[in-house]
Formats: sequence, structure tokens, C-alpha cells
Amino acid sequence: MLDLTCETPKPKVIAGTRHDWELVIGMEVHAQVSSNAKLFSGASTAFGAAPNTNVAFVDAGMPGMLPVINEYCIEQAVRTGLGLKAKINLNSAFDRKNYFYPDLPQGYQISQLYHPIVGAGEVRVDMRAATPGENPATRIVRIERIHLEQDAGKSIHDMDPALSFVDLNRTGVALMEIVSRPDIRSPEEAAAYLAKLRQILLYLGTCDGNLQNGNLRADVNISVCVPGAYERYQKTQDFSHLGTRCEIKNMNSMRFIQQAIEYEARRQIAIIEAGGKVEQETRLYDPDKGETRSMRSKEEAHDYRYFPDPDLLPLEIEQAWVDEIAARLPELPDAKKARFIGDYGLSDYDASVLTADLDAAHFFEDVVATAGEGKLAANWVINELFGRLRKEGHEITESPVSPAQLGGIIALITSGDISGKIAKDVFEIIYTEGGDPAEIVTARGMKQVTDTGAIEAAVDKIIAANSAQVKKAMENPKLAGWFVGQVMKATGGKANPKAVNKIVTAKLGL
Repeated sequence: MLDLTCETPKPKVIAGTRHDWELVIGMEVHAQVSSNAKLFSGASTAFGAAPNTNVAFVDAGMPGMLPVINEYCIEQAVRTGLGLKAKINLNSAFDRKNYFYPDLPQGYQISQLYHPIVGAGEVRVDMRAATPGENPATRIVRIERIHLEQDAGKSIHDMDPALSFVDLNRTGVALMEIVSRPDIRSPEEAAAYLAKLRQILLYLGTCDGNLQNGNLRADVNISVCVPGAYERYQKTQDFSHLGTRCEIKNMNSMRFIQQAIEYEARRQIAIIEAGGKVEQETRLYDPDKGETRSMRSKEEAHDYRYFPDPDLLPLEIEQAWVDEIAARLPELPDAKKARFIGDYGLSDYDASVLTADLDAAHFFEDVVATAGEGKLAANWVINELFGRLRKEGHEITESPVSPAQLGGIIALITSGDISGKIAKDVFEIIYTEGGDPAEIVTARGMKQVTDTGAIEAAVDKIIAANSAQVKKAMENPKLAGWFVGQVMKATGGKANPKAVNKIVTAKLGL
């Protein structure tokens, strides 16, 4: 079972010239909905197409073109909400967010300000212990809402020194904006929250989580406050206890998110301690300079003149449909981790590693199906296979060793046919050449020697040839391991180590 008694992590504290400061962070994560078509048109969402080829008339803002809701995008949003233990709103509505930008041909974005499709939920973020012996901590980050909206196009400024170009392929692609409460208290928590959210979305199949392509990106809201102010906010939900926030836009790297938060917090502290006032604004992070810079003053809802979209009726969904989607939800990361711990006797760490990636979790369970042993399978998957793949820059889906092959190696270990040392040699052969483990062991004479008579003969020979070492072992039993090593060497590593150790101990009278 999951340990639900974990402590809450301590907030990040930054020392100022006058007193300490604490961080308060909220995030708005834009996740592209995994769908073949856009939110309000049938145009393709395929990445990498030639510029302006995946554009329908409605995406281009042509006169008289009306949006038609993509039902599958609605289903994906509901599925995401259910996966985040959130309230599903059976009645929601779309609004127009009005602003001008060259890559927004309609002159407005269709979004959901007043009546989002998903309400309050939560994400459990497990933080590893900072020091050995320290208990792991868990932050529950509350989700305020999830709403659907259209993505904008892309402005390209580096193709010509004097001109900018616009690619409308992304225009109209469905986005889920997942808005958290200001519950995150450190750069590390922010990165861990985004990683956990990405993991859940991948398990659900509602977003591919591709940060590089911009299919998952975050706006990070950062403010600082004095110790004790956040606790007053928690009691009253009065934001006046917190500092003025600044938003860092379009972050798509866990590392850069942490760097941006660290820099921005210190920038704000320096302004306040110098007697200045932090202005609420939108900023960009420059990873080359390691600093944030002002982009524009932060707009509020009234600046966008929101109003209900007149071309779209309010969206009404039935509870029975929501229940049907809920019944088809896959096993999610926390539940899978708890099952791995309970069913296979894995440690919290091993279960976390194996469930971090859905493909890895499936691979592990397929190995267990052949091997019949969970803990040993986990050790081999994590240490031998993952270690080798990581060294060579491969993903688990590119593994040259199949689950059945790795499971076969482990089954030979548990049956006593091969030792752990021989198993590593078999693994190397299969990794580089392929083949069936049992057939390789038989064909290459790698089977472990379990005949006690043969092992006794080898032990007697070693003892007879090393009388001085025998005397030392009689005085210090720990030196008996030398004899075990010599016997293993003499048998080419094929002797059963347990049998060798038992016979050596008996022969030496220890």
C-alpha cells in the first residue's frame, strides 16, 4: 500500500538582507489534447506538416465559418479530470477571449473562463528525501480548474532579417489548461509537479507530454512572502497575505523551470528589500543569460473583454457518459505503484522507478509473467537493463532484449540452472546476439554445476594444495571465502555458490 503518512515538504527559504523569504508558486499547464482533429474543425493535428497545410476555413477565421465541437476532445478533457480526481461539470460553456496577434486569425480565442468543463481536483507529488535517513515528503497540489481552449498559430522570426512569417497549423488545436492553486513551495516541487502531471496524462492517453514540440508547456506564477504569511493565506484564502506574482510564460523544460523560479524569486526579493514594489507582469526566461525579462504588463480578465461565444451553445453532457468514461480509465501511477509494492514486494523506490514510465511498467510485468518472481525481476530490469539502455541512449521500447528473454534468464536463476554471474554473461549474449536463454545455456555449456560430488572433489583439491591458507581460515573463519572464490574459479564460475559455501564450511570444520 502507499504510505499516506508522509510529511509535507518544507517551503524553499531564501535569506534576504533583512529577513528570510518563502516562495509561493502556482502553475498553468497547457496540455495539447491527443486527438487527430482540432477542437472546432476536422483539420489534422499532425506535427511536422508543411506550414499552413493543416488549416481549415474556420481555423483561418474565414467569414461565415462556424465552429463545430469535436466530441472526442470533450471526452479527453473529462478523462483527464477523472484522472485528477476532479469534479466534472455537466454544464459548461465557451467564451471568446478577445485580443489581436498575427498568429490568431480570428482576432479572438475560444476558451472557457466562466464555466470550465472540469472543476477542483488534486495531484499527489512525492518528493524524495533530501538527505539519507530523512523521510520522503508529499505535497498535495490542488487543481482549481481545467478548461478547454484553442491554441494559437506560430510566428517565425528567424527566416528573414526583415520579415516575420506565420504558420497556422497549430491554430485551433485543442488545449487543456490545467490551473493549480498556489500550493507549490519550491523550484524542485514545481518540476516534480509537472513531471507527475505529465506522467498521469501519459497513463490516461490524453496528451503525449512532448515538451520539445510544445505539446506540454507551463506558465509559472511566482511570488515571495515572509514566513507565516502563507499560513495566514491558507486560513483565510485571502491573497493579500501573499506577494505580487509575476508569470513566466511558455516554459517547456523541468530544468529551466527551476532556474527561472530561483532567479525570479531573488529578483523580487531584491526589489522589495530596496524599497521598491514588484509589478504584476508577464515575463520570459532567457536560458542563455539565466534571467527573466519583462514581456508585458499582466492583463486581467476584463482586458480581454470575455463574452459567451455566440456561435456555440452551452455544452451539456450526461452523467451516464461520464460514468462510462470513468469505467474505462486505466490503472493510474499511484495505484500501479501501490500494487507493485503489495503484489511483488518491491521497495517504494523500485516501484517508483518502474511506474515512472508506462512502457517500463508494462515491460516489467511482462518479465514477471515469464520469470514468476517480482523482486529479482525488478533488480534485473532496473539495474541491468535500464542501466545498459541509459548508457547507450536507448528507450525501453528500443530494448534488444524482450520481456520473455529477460524473464527466461531470471527463471534459469531461480531454478538453479545458472548463477547470477553466469546470468550476466547470458544477458550480454542476448543483448548483442539475441537468442533463447535456455538454448544458449545448453549449447554453450553454461549450466551451473549442482553435483555435490563434483563440487566436493574441487574443494578437496583446493584445500589439499593450500595448507597454509587452511590454517589461517581455521583461526579466522572469514577467510573461508578465499576457498569459495578458488573453487568458483576452478569450475569456471559454474559451481552453485551456495553449495560451494556449505561444503567449504563443512570441510574446514567451521
